[in-house]
Amino acid sequence: MTQRSAARPRATGWLLAALPAVVVAVLPLVYLVLRATDQGWDVFWSIAVRSRTAELTVNTVTLLVAVAVSAVALGTAAAWAVTRTALPLRRLWTVLLVLPLAVPSYVAGFAWLSMDVVGFPGAWLALTTTNVPLVLLPVAAALRSADPALEEVSRSLGHGPWRTFRKVTLPRIWPSAVAGGLLVALYVLHDFGAVSLLRYETFTLGIQTAYAGSFDRTPAAVIGVVLVVLAILLALAEARMRGTTSARLGPGVARQAEPVRLRAASVPVLLGLGAIVVVSLGAPFGALVKWLGVGRTSIDVTALVSTTATTVQFAAFGALATIVLAVPVGFLAARHSSRPVRAVELAAYAGHALPGITVALALVFFGVRFAQPWYQQTPLLVLGYAALFLPIAISSVRTAVASAPVGVEDVARSLGRGRARVFGTVTLPLAAPGVAAGAALVFITCAKELPATLLLRPTGADTLATALWTKTGVSAFAEAAPYAALLVAVSAVPAILLEVSVFRSGRPEDAVLDSATRGAQS
Repeated sequence: MTQRSAARPRATGWLLAALPAVVVAVLPLVYLVLRATDQGWDVFWSIAVRSRTAELTVNTVTLLVAVAVSAVALGTAAAWAVTRTALPLRRLWTVLLVLPLAVPSYVAGFAWLSMDVVGFPGAWLALTTTNVPLVLLPVAAALRSADPALEEVSRSLGHGPWRTFRKVTLPRIWPSAVAGGLLVALYVLHDFGAVSLLRYETFTLGIQTAYAGSFDRTPAAVIGVVLVVLAILLALAEARMRGTTSARLGPGVARQAEPVRLRAASVPVLLGLGAIVVVSLGAPFGALVKWLGVGRTSIDVTALVSTTATTVQFAAFGALATIVLAVPVGFLAARHSSRPVRAVELAAYAGHALPGITVALALVFFGVRFAQPWYQQTPLLVLGYAALFLPIAISSVRTAVASAPVGVEDVARSLGRGRARVFGTVTLPLAAPGVAAGAALVFITCAKELPATLLLRPTGADTLATALWTKTGVSAFAEAAPYAALLVAVSAVPAILLEVSVFRSGRPEDAVLDSATRGAQS
């Protein structure tokens, strides 16, 4: 009997318990479509095909392609260098190359804006440097899991390291690289903070401008629907490529490839890695140090503490609500296998494809019309966090529950305990560490979230992210620097955990890529 089949006959109660999560996940998408079409499809199509929408489409696709291609090239090359070569200090290089995950895109945007690098160049630099790890992580995992036999045969036939890489290694890791590139593209499509600070108009900034600049919110809703369609297409393509794996040659325990000695090529490779690290970490951290020094005598400690407390409060509420909603869905996904269960899980993952700005816009429309007491209040913001970050929590709960032995539950039931009591006294305690880890990751992601927080936060309330965005928008870089530094410190937690999970455990599971996605988004 499999873990999924053990409890299949009694899934009805869990399906009912999972319905609130489904409603929270699909509500923004459904209501956004209804709001975009409430004046008729003729109005919808007239807005969707007008020149303004076309301009935003060109800008978005141009940035998306440029960042994705750059990240794939740099991430693949860096992953190969730190996993398959005999470069000195490979562990240090690995840590430095993964650390850009600790720099939210809007913090990188703050750094480049303070150096007067704006527009497309600034957005390209900020988003490329913060997203290279999203390609490096899955490619490094694929390299560590790949059987080195073919590469060894190639080198034994006289092929050098570069030709072996092109002819043998690259075709085998290409699916992971493309999946990482699609993930980067999805992140760029979602991004609001960097493009808004650096004044490069993509869909997300266009939505915010249309929302703030007119009493008629229909154009903002229509652009939001177009953005969601593109995001869903990218999410589906990324999921499809992530499922493409290469098989090992023969049975047995995986062994590591013999490191390639680069000899004369070591210098240019080291210079290349150094350039990536300098641009990815040196620029933002240099800007932070500079502006912290400039404003060290004028730091408003009271405001900083108050903003941090507000951030912790909102993030804690968001994490608690999200994990409570995720438990029934995660348990169903781990213990049952049926079409209704798969449909519930798929619906709950809607937030994976929804940019924060579109979720916030939909909930603003919903709050104004149907939930006036919640409009610009904490409950609506928490609802937005739950809709966006349910996939993180569900993935953690599902993995944790799946790792809990079904046999222990069977023994408890054989002693006369009901299913609810077995879940509360056996399954949940066994899964608690994984569930807690998911809650912590949701907490950190909520603390860094920007676009939904900007639109849904209570009037007068500021988080670290919104305070940084506001102060940077008026060029108050010295005042913004302390908030940026605190955000980097918060963001460093998932980056360090990811580096450990991929490069020390050597177990490149799909969950690594999922965690990288959720931990990096903000």
